[in-house]
Amino acid sequence: MRAGSCHSISPRGSRFKLQIKIEFCLSSRSSEAETEMRGRSGGGAGGRCDRRVSPRWMVILCVCSFSLGMLLTDKFWAFPDANNPVVSSSRRQEQELQIISEDCTTKRKHAEDKDVMGEVSRTHEAIQCDMLNIRSLDKAISTLQMELAAKRSSRGLIGRDGPPSTEALTEKRKKAFVVVGINTAFSSRKRRDSVRATWMPQGGKLQLLEQEKGIVVRFTIGHSATSHSILDKAIDSEEAQHNDFLRLEHVEGYHELSAKTKIFFSTAVAIWDADFYVKVDDDVHVNLGMLATTLARHRSKPRTYIGCMKSGPVLSDRNVKYHEPEYWKFGEDGNKYFRHATGQIYAISKDLATYISINQPILHKYANEDVSLGSWFIGLEVEYIDERNMCCGTPPDCEWKAQAGNVCIASFDWSCSGICKSAEKIKGVHQRCGEEDGAVWSALF
Repeated sequence: MRAGSCHSISPRGSRFKLQIKIEFCLSSRSSEAETEMRGRSGGGAGGRCDRRVSPRWMVILCVCSFSLGMLLTDKFWAFPDANNPVVSSSRRQEQELQIISEDCTTKRKHAEDKDVMGEVSRTHEAIQCDMLNIRSLDKAISTLQMELAAKRSSRGLIGRDGPPSTEALTEKRKKAFVVVGINTAFSSRKRRDSVRATWMPQGGKLQLLEQEKGIVVRFTIGHSATSHSILDKAIDSEEAQHNDFLRLEHVEGYHELSAKTKIFFSTAVAIWDADFYVKVDDDVHVNLGMLATTLARHRSKPRTYIGCMKSGPVLSDRNVKYHEPEYWKFGEDGNKYFRHATGQIYAISKDLATYISINQPILHKYANEDVSLGSWFIGLEVEYIDERNMCCGTPPDCEWKAQAGNVCIASFDWSCSGICKSAEKIKGVHQRCGEEDGAVWSALF
């Protein structure tokens, strides 16, 4: 074997194999040297094949082989044997550690997400609590401002026009839940008597209703154009008999209902510190217990306007009953009014009544009283509550609803803007649509 054949042996990745290879090359070189010596002693044939190799080249070849072996050994050493149990165990441990690490990272992320969501939830709850506190504070401030304005207004009424009620304004404002003002006229004595005979308590019961339940019920009326006329004296006599009037500093007249409405709310606010103020016509049947129960549901709401909301046409024809002289303010012919409560009955909260009392001189009056009231609230933060039980029809409509357990607050005929011939028919309406006896006394509000 020639010396160059040691290059054909590839290292296997260990220094032991490399040592064997070097010894093999050295033994090969010794064998060739002996063969050369024999050829020299043997003569011609061996001389023809003689190829001498310098010792220097032998050393260089051995060094190169050694270096190549070291290089290949390092290369193969970088790839450990997959079947080695030690290596497999190490890999398995590394994989397990990696899985555990990833699991911990995932759990940590979930925990962080939960913490973030919890923090968001707590922040949202805190904001809601703050908003409730702000609303409560705003309502308290609004109430204080309204009470202060009401006291100033009452002082102004006393100083300017004299007391709206001769005895009441000199005293402290009386606390009440609701003040019900029944709009009436000089010529409506029969209507008043029919109301007294049906849904309005009389005598001691009227005073007891005010003291125990906080429900004040009064007929509202002004005075005639001529002071101390027969009409005024008739009302004075009736007042002495029933003690159920609220006299207003107002000249009575059908076309002055808007002005009368302003004065009623201003006078009532000056006398009573109530949660609600109600205006109702004297030809409408009312269930006081249902009225109080319904109003109590809206007691916590500021600036409430409750009634049967409607939007009727603006009538420009001078020959019709509800002619609107300022029809041009509502746009083209055929337009409708803004949404407002029908005039037979409606309720407003204390702050709205106080607003009317404060701004009474500058509130514009339209021809129709219910339209005027609705116009005073445009532009204000007012909650409109469309309560359809405040505009039931007369029997059988209200009777069917009462039998179904849905007792009406108020009943009247739309065709007559009240109960038609109410002085004769309101008793029948009361019998068929009235609430149970004692309902107002047992009502919780």
